[in-house]
Amino acid sequence: MLVLDSISKLYGQNYSFDNVNLDIADGNVVGVVDHEGQAILELVNMLSGQHRPDKGQIRIDGQRLTWNFRPQQHRVGLIYREPRLVESLDIASHIFLGHEHKPEQLIRRLLNIHDPYQIFSEAENLLSQLNFNLPTAQTLVRNLSLEQRQLVSIAQLIVQSPRVIVIDHPGRTLSLPYQEQLFDLIRKWREEQRITILGTSNLDTLFAVCDRIIVLRNGRIVLDSPIEQTNRETVVAALVSDRQYGQVSPLIWALDTYYQAFRQAQLLRHNQELLEQDLARQNSIRQELLDQLSVQVSALDDANVALQVAQRRLLTEREEERKHLARELHDQVIQDLLTWNYQLEALAESFPELNTNLNGMRDSVRDMVEDIRRICSRLRPLTIDSFGLGTALQSYTHNWSERTGIEVDLQVDRRIGRLTEEIELSLFRIVQESLNNTTKHANASRVAVLLNYLNPRMLQLLIEDNGIGLEETFDLGQLSNEGHFGLLGITERVALLGGRITFRNQPQGGLQIQVEVPHQGVEPQKRNLYGLE
Repeated sequence: MLVLDSISKLYGQNYSFDNVNLDIADGNVVGVVDHEGQAILELVNMLSGQHRPDKGQIRIDGQRLTWNFRPQQHRVGLIYREPRLVESLDIASHIFLGHEHKPEQLIRRLLNIHDPYQIFSEAENLLSQLNFNLPTAQTLVRNLSLEQRQLVSIAQLIVQSPRVIVIDHPGRTLSLPYQEQLFDLIRKWREEQRITILGTSNLDTLFAVCDRIIVLRNGRIVLDSPIEQTNRETVVAALVSDRQYGQVSPLIWALDTYYQAFRQAQLLRHNQELLEQDLARQNSIRQELLDQLSVQVSALDDANVALQVAQRRLLTEREEERKHLARELHDQVIQDLLTWNYQLEALAESFPELNTNLNGMRDSVRDMVEDIRRICSRLRPLTIDSFGLGTALQSYTHNWSERTGIEVDLQVDRRIGRLTEEIELSLFRIVQESLNNTTKHANASRVAVLLNYLNPRMLQLLIEDNGIGLEETFDLGQLSNEGHFGLLGITERVALLGGRITFRNQPQGGLQIQVEVPHQGVEPQKRNLYGLE
């Protein structure tokens, strides 16, 4: 099928081919070994249509080659020692480049105008079948390593399906595992009755895949033998000199040692590349997990913000309802009860005989008025709107101490002026809820409430008692599961203010609640202990 007839080609001052006659039949795998290493390179250049022989002719299927020609015209496929690719094309476009059947298809390929799904899918399927580990088919050739470029060249050759295949020293660009895959392809091409010419100096490769070995020295064929009729010593002897076989044994041993070491180095390099790819893949997976976690955290943050907005709105609406209800009770119900009390007093003066019963009714009305006033104070301390937080705390703690019998020491920093309604109400509710917890759980006899002005941007609230304190296994979440929401409510209010809260047992016994909340830097005013200017 392939005939080299009296081919001569001068390379510099020496001949790469010197009157070489060679014919290769279908299905043959021919290994070419050249002492200078230029014969196979020149054969590739001639079969690519770039160089013409100085003398002689080459025929394929009896047809004489006339230069310049395109190798695809004669179904010649070439794998260069260093791959020659179009840098601006992506992997998929390069694999199918030159395989178009119509000129407009070639133009569309070169202009990168194609079905992005079909060509990429076809390329990915082919690379998967070849077990070539390459980036995505959209990757540009310029971004590939030398070995990856050679793999693209091999995939392109597969698509072209040539009858004559010339491979120039694959070990120069391919690692050992990919060389093995290429040799598997060569065996398949033999079964398909294609001609394969393999240029290599690796004896292991020659005897592993070739049917015939040709050795050239100084451009002349010095050995042309079927693989079963030669051996390693004969090949090396033909390659290096005309000496007797026994004289080249040390050289054979040196070559074997070299190739064994080279093979081990190739395996180590390949394993290192696989390890690096695995690490890169793990880093990619880790980055994907981090990205997903970031999205989830962002979603949780959004949900948390939404919950805080809803909680703040709920607290605000509840305070407004309490305020409205307290004013209704104070302005309507208490006034009505006081009016009835005056009417009962008038009746007692008009009907002395009913004085005993009417006095009892008047006492009941006065008790009802006091109870409603306490309810109003709990719902919404009226003093906080008119006189501020300090006065409201003074009034509430005084009444609470009288009601519970627990001594209260209240200290409000004189530098604290009027704060925003949200801060004043929140701090008041924190004190109110803390004192309620003290009544229910602390078994304390004394409580200290201190509101301090730390700086123009920060307030501190300390609530300390001499009770039993918290258990060592205290868990705020567990308290909510058990239906105790006092401390949890305090914590939520502090969080909505953007502050921080700490619960700690004191060395001398009892619980300390420390709250620090930011405020808007209102200039402090000179006020007395009760919050009055």
